[in-house]
Amino acid sequence: MVSSSLVRPLQLANRAMQWISAVIVMSITSYFINRNPHGEHIIYQEVISTMSVAFFLLGFISPFLPKVLSKIVLGLDIIFSYLWLTAFIFAAQDYNWHNCYANAPPNIGCGRKKANEAFIFLAFFFTLTAIFLEIAGLWADRDSVPTREKGNGHEGAATA
Repeated sequence: MVSSSLVRPLQLANRAMQWISAVIVMSITSYFINRNPHGEHIIYQEVISTMSVAFFLLGFISPFLPKVLSKIVLGLDIIFSYLWLTAFIFAAQDYNWHNCYANAPPNIGCGRKKANEAFIFLAFFFTLTAIFLEIAGLWADRDSVPTREKGNGHEGAATA
């Protein structure tokens, strides 16, 4: 049995790392777009990171309002895990194939590109971890609710 007092701090720490990774990806990708605004993969990474920064804020509230937000946040985590995985695949194709310096965005050092790829992977990893922690939080919340029994079975019986 999992305790909500154990799951909540883990959820919050994971959410912080998830959000920070998304902000770093957004920053690096914005730098790439500012330097050279070409490439569909870069625009995709920017859109996913920007949407994540906004939507992941709900994740910070969900440990405290599990009945209201946990299922919504769980759905968002599942969707964004696939989006982040796709962004990682795009980054791996762009930065690890042929000449890193010449691939999109061109004329930007490989160090920044590899850092972007690494933080995209971290955003994916922490989003995937958030799914399991959210499920654990729902499970812990379900186990902490006391069950009510119907009584002794004599209610409603006529007494003579």
